[in-house]
Amino acid sequence: MLADKGYDSDAIRRQIEAAGAAPNIPPKVNRRWKPCFSPVLYRGRNSIERMFGRLKDFRRIATRDDRSAINFLAAVCLAATVSYWS
Repeated sequence: MLADKGYDSDAIRRQIEAAGAAPNIPPKVNRRWKPCFSPVLYRGRNSIERMFGRLKDFRRIATRDDRSAINFLAAVCLAATVSYWS
């Protein structure tokens, strides 16, 4: 699981490990014990964050104006296609 420095606490790390996932959270500067962290895996998080930022530029998706899940999914697909090709 990828998260940013704001989620770097022992309680959150234990909860992620209890769910069967491996936390990849960059350690805060003031931590004495620095847990394992992979910058290579963390770079993938940046592309996902940018994709959600581009999708939120479309008002219909940011406000979730659609009544049904099918229409919302169609709007997300259209917005993703438009933002990918531009």
